[in-house]
Amino acid sequence: MGRAPRGVVLAVAAAASVGIAMSGTGCGLSTFFPVVDESTPTGEKVDAALEPFYGQVLRWEDCGDFQCATAVAPLDWDAPTAGEIELALIRQPARGERIGSLLMNPGGPGVSGYDAVATSLDVAVTDALQDRYDIVGFDPRGVGRSTAVDCLAPKELDQLLYAPARGVRGTNDWLTSQNELTHRFGQACLRNTGDLLANVDTASSARDLDMLRAALGEEQLAYLGYSYGAYLGTVYAGLFPEKVGRLVLDGPIDPSLTRAAITLAQAVGFETALRSYLAACIPAASCPFQGTADDALQVVREILDAVARNPIPSTDGRVLSVDSLLIAIAAPLYLKETWPVLDTVFTTVVAGQAEVALSVVDGYYGRNPDGDYSGNLPEAIRAVNCLDHTAQNNVEVMKEEARQLSKSAPHLGVYFAFGDVSCLSWPFQSDLERVAIAAPGAAPILVLGTTGDPSTPHAWAVAVASQLESGVLVTRTGEGHTAFNKGDTCVDAAVEQYLVDGVVPPADVTCPAA
Repeated sequence: MGRAPRGVVLAVAAAASVGIAMSGTGCGLSTFFPVVDESTPTGEKVDAALEPFYGQVLRWEDCGDFQCATAVAPLDWDAPTAGEIELALIRQPARGERIGSLLMNPGGPGVSGYDAVATSLDVAVTDALQDRYDIVGFDPRGVGRSTAVDCLAPKELDQLLYAPARGVRGTNDWLTSQNELTHRFGQACLRNTGDLLANVDTASSARDLDMLRAALGEEQLAYLGYSYGAYLGTVYAGLFPEKVGRLVLDGPIDPSLTRAAITLAQAVGFETALRSYLAACIPAASCPFQGTADDALQVVREILDAVARNPIPSTDGRVLSVDSLLIAIAAPLYLKETWPVLDTVFTTVVAGQAEVALSVVDGYYGRNPDGDYSGNLPEAIRAVNCLDHTAQNNVEVMKEEARQLSKSAPHLGVYFAFGDVSCLSWPFQSDLERVAIAAPGAAPILVLGTTGDPSTPHAWAVAVASQLESGVLVTRTGEGHTAFNKGDTCVDAAVEQYLVDGVVPPADVTCPAA
C-alpha cells in the first residue's frame, strides 16, 4: 500500500498497536495562565510566560517546491518555562487570491502532516483550497520531523511489531507476556524520549495548534482534520471556542465514548466493510472466495484462526502473525479503491505465503524494503493513545469485553480484544474522563461522516455534530474512510463553499451515493 492511508487509525490488539481512545477537556489556556498585557503578532493578549511562543516569528525557507519552518513550543504547557520542543512545518502558498492559512492534519496519531503536504497535497486538499489558502502541514509533538518519540532501533521494532505473541490470546500467560512486552517497550521509549513521553497527549497538541495559529498571524483558526486529526480539531474547539474560524472535522471520533465502546464500534465497522468487500468480490472470477458473503466471512475467520495457531514464515526471516494479518486485512478496507489488494492477500496467505500480507503491514507502519522506518507511527500512536485514555486493568472486565466483541463482530471481534494491555505498564498512565465537547460560542463547525466508514463510523460524526453547539453534519453515502476529496462533488462543494466563501449549509446535508 505504500504509505499509511490518510487518517489511518486501527484498533487492533496487536503487541504494539492500541485502539483509538480519545478524551477531551473543557478548559482553555486561561484556566492555567491569567491573561496579562503581552501582545502577539495578532495583537491578542497572553500570559508573559506564553508570549515567547505565541509571539515567535516563523522563518520560512524554500524546501523544494514548498516553504518550511520550525516553530518552538513548550515541552509542558502547564510549565511553559520548563523546556522547549520543536514543531516542523511546511506550506504551499496560495496560488491565487489568498484568504489566509489553512492548517491541516491527516490523522494518526502519528501520521506526518509535513509529508501529507510534501508528497500527497492533491490527496489532502482540492485545487479550490490550494488556490485560496496557504496550505500548512505540521508534524504534531512526538511525530516525525518534530521533536519525536523515539524508542527502538529498526530491528528491535521489527521484533515488537511482527513477532508472534506467546500463548493463546486472552489467557493469563498471553496477558502476562503482552504486559511484559509493553513494559520493555515503554522503558525504551522513556530512555530515548525523556520527558516528552509524558507530554504528547492530544490536549497538548491542541494548545500547539492555537500557538501555530497565532504565529501564522491568524486571529481565528482555519483547519482541516481527518480522522484523529478531526479529533484534534474537536479538542481544539473545546479548548478555544472563541478562536474557531472555519473548522472541518472529517471522520471524527466521538470524545464521549469509553475505550471499550470505541473498540466495539470499530470491530463492527471493519467487519461490515469486510462483508461489503466480499459481496463485491465473489461475483468476480478472480475472487478467492465462493458462496455467499456469510460463507466467505466464516472462511476469513478460519484463516485468522489458522494463522494464530501457526504463523507463516516469510522469505526475509520475519513471520506473519495473526495480529499482522488483521492489519493486512483491515488496512485495504480504508479505501474502496484498495479492496482488490485483499484478493491477493487472501490468495497468498491461503497458499502459505506471507510476503504480500507483510508488505501491506509494512505500508501501514511505514517500514521500508530495507528494514528502516519512515517516520515513527508505531511509537507515536502508542505514546499518544496511552496518554489519551485510561487503560482497563481488570482482567475479568477485559474478558467480558472480548465476549461482547465476539458476539457483535463474530468473525473479527476476538482479534480486536484486549487492546488495553498495550498501556497497562506504560510509563505514564492516564485518568482523563471521556466527555462530550460542546464548544459553546464557537463559529459554525463542519462535521463530515461516511456511511460505510470502518474506522470512524458514521454514528460518531452524527454524535460529534450534535454535541458541538455549532456543529453542522455533511454525510457522504459510500464506502471508505473519510469523505472530503474522494470524488463526491456534493461533499466537496459543501466543504469548499464553507472554507472559501464562509457559506454554512442551512441544515445537515446528506449526499447521495456518487
